[in-house]
Amino acid sequence: MANDSYAPTLQSGGDIGQALKAVREFHGRSLDDVAETTRIRRAYLADLEAMRLERLPSRPFTIGYIRAYADALGLDADAAVERFKSDEPVLDEPLRAPIGVTEPRDPRAAAIIAMVVIILAAIILWNVAQRAMNANAPPPPFASARSTALAMESQKPGPVTLGAPLPAPVESTTPPLYQTPGMPDPDAANGSAAAAPKSAVKSDGEAAVDPKTLPPVFVANGKIYGAPPEQPASVILQALKSASLIVRGQDGSIYFARQFAAGEAYRVPKLGGLTATVSEPDSFQVFVANQSKGVLPAAQVSLSMLAE
Repeated sequence: MANDSYAPTLQSGGDIGQALKAVREFHGRSLDDVAETTRIRRAYLADLEAMRLERLPSRPFTIGYIRAYADALGLDADAAVERFKSDEPVLDEPLRAPIGVTEPRDPRAAAIIAMVVIILAAIILWNVAQRAMNANAPPPPFASARSTALAMESQKPGPVTLGAPLPAPVESTTPPLYQTPGMPDPDAANGSAAAAPKSAVKSDGEAAVDPKTLPPVFVANGKIYGAPPEQPASVILQALKSASLIVRGQDGSIYFARQFAAGEAYRVPKLGGLTATVSEPDSFQVFVANQSKGVLPAAQVSLSMLAE
């Protein structure tokens, strides 16, 4: 049995490492035994006894190893720490990262980065595809300079004539006029303005087109311009007499222009934004799906609105 009067203490040896080693050997314990008790690697305990601090983790970890080592040997842990601080009084030592410990990373960060990259790639590919489609698209057709000049010459500038104002709308709550029993109806009297029929006459004295005399379905009576027969066209404009027709695109450029003879027709292509300008609205009859819709409502109309 070891003599306690010669037992080493925490003040034995040249440093705390030698003191701990002396106490361990005095009690006949091995490094493996102490490592199993403290759950500290044997290599760390050997470096601590030899004071090879550069092989150990940061200073707080080293102090924790000394405290656990002293407790395993039945010594005062606080006194062992004080001996270490007096042996190694380096208090401003920068902390070192623990050995064998990896920094955890958020797994969502990689997914977010991948999603952003995919979205940016999709936007770039979409823009490249749009540029390629626009570059390969055929140029819009334009009317020839001669046809445009003839159509512009046929336009007859002059004063704008307004028709008579429309009567005020009748209120739905207005009661009918009271008719005295036994008295004749003034509206039925001969010479009354209300009973006198009026003929359809335009402001310039020319007889207006009677919708009842227009053909109900489209019949080709001359050359047909515009969209070719193999392309669908729901709207057809047929000249009732000699008149000019100018078709402009959405940007105002002239798409088609010609002086039409009676019976010639124009098949409207299915393009958005086309506008027709004619010399006289009642010079062209409108057919939608080969069914008559009367004459043009105005001298300048949107062709897409006629199909509605």
